[in-house]
Amino acid sequence: MSGHSKWSTIKRKKSKIDAQRGKVFTKLAKEIISAARRGGGDPEANIALKNAIARAKEANLPNDNIQRAVKRGSGELGADNYEEITYEGYGPGGTAVMLEIMTDNRNRTAGEIRHFFSKYGGNLGETGCVSWMFDARGVLIVERSNLAMDADEFMLTVLDAGAVDIKEEEDSFEVLTEPSDLNKVNEVLEVEGVKISHAEIAMLSKTTVTLDGKNEEQMEKLLEMLEDHDDVQNVYTNYEPLGEE
Repeated sequence: MSGHSKWSTIKRKKSKIDAQRGKVFTKLAKEIISAARRGGGDPEANIALKNAIARAKEANLPNDNIQRAVKRGSGELGADNYEEITYEGYGPGGTAVMLEIMTDNRNRTAGEIRHFFSKYGGNLGETGCVSWMFDARGVLIVERSNLAMDADEFMLTVLDAGAVDIKEEEDSFEVLTEPSDLNKVNEVLEVEGVKISHAEIAMLSKTTVTLDGKNEEQMEKLLEMLEDHDDVQNVYTNYEPLGEE
């Protein structure tokens, strides 16, 4: 079992709904394009794409937009003009920050992201400066109410299927896999009648740090600006707000 869940801090944006519908739709479409690029355009064989489509539907993204994004990602509509980039940097207090970017203008995006880091007490770093602090993991979230078996049987099932770690929360389980095993573990659970609430490949910090005073205030502002940027798809950090350990 892992020591504690990092999900609430690494995937802060999952519980955050942007009031600007156009901004939400753009990010959701990019997420679908990215998932289709990486794992193909068949959602039944690509759990990341399946979940991206589900999130898009929950946000009422029109079906035509969804299908167009899938085809763009899989190459059916020709090559799209989005470039996927990972940025790494340091936030206030030396915190580690990794960004997954999807942009059609690398220079513009780099300048804007660099400005945010500088404004809020951090700096954009070189490739590799903080990535060693994170592990790529497949993440599956299963609500207790969706279990088709008791908790002990569930944990044995996912471990036998290839999961590397499980975190038991009050209302859910966080199942971690090697990225290459995400689809396999998901398929085993589907056969067992277990509904998956969320699935994706994410960068999980190996350790977490807390901040206080001005550093904490600046870090919160930096993360808010990064998460709100049109070209930022995912924000990962080893920062953990006080009280969330």
